[in-house]
Amino acid sequence: MSNPIQLEPSWLKVLQPQFNLEYMQRLKAYLVAEKNAGKQILPAGKLWFNALNSTPLQSVKVVIIGQDPYPNPTHPHGLCFSVQPDVKPLPKSLININQELLEDVGVDNSHTGYLQPWAEQGVLLLNAVLTVEAGKSNSHQNMGWEQFTDEVIKQVNQHCDHCVFILWGAYAQKKGKQIDASRHLVIKSPHPSPLSAYRGFFGSKPFSKTNDYLMAHGKTPINWQLP
Repeated sequence: MSNPIQLEPSWLKVLQPQFNLEYMQRLKAYLVAEKNAGKQILPAGKLWFNALNSTPLQSVKVVIIGQDPYPNPTHPHGLCFSVQPDVKPLPKSLININQELLEDVGVDNSHTGYLQPWAEQGVLLLNAVLTVEAGKSNSHQNMGWEQFTDEVIKQVNQHCDHCVFILWGAYAQKKGKQIDASRHLVIKSPHPSPLSAYRGFFGSKPFSKTNDYLMAHGKTPINWQLP
């Protein structure tokens, strides 16, 4: 974070002012202190902004909002819900996402949870909080990341047309309250976690709805099939 120049240029142009604000300075100081205290921060520093670096602002077609990175050191790489290529078994929420994907559009991704190819097609896989202490879910909540990622959503809302925002669960839906639903498609359903997936996530068909909307507005649909 000390060198925001590492941010992809289109994002740097609109987000650079954030790095000078007090909240971001406090967040930086907090993360430095945690690291100096010997705590393991996930994902690796070079991957904190992977979602933005993988999906330039002008390329964003779909936004999926997650909460914070997986606390398992082998899992996160800066994209919400995604895990590193060799991770098995997959997290339960990701298993449920794959199940809905299979039932919705017939795509079987049960072999992997590495969603990087989605990001490179224009799916912004954005966690609300971009870091976590290893082994401690939600440990970096309310430290400033939420304000930064609110700004990311605001920039997509303002600069992009006919995007699809996929908001799974109450947390993501609250996070997306600023989205202009007259300019974008907002898909809401329960979260894919085992606690809530059977309350309406299964059968919600977010993947086919997304591609139908994109094609209706002259955009290339997402190829959900992973290698």
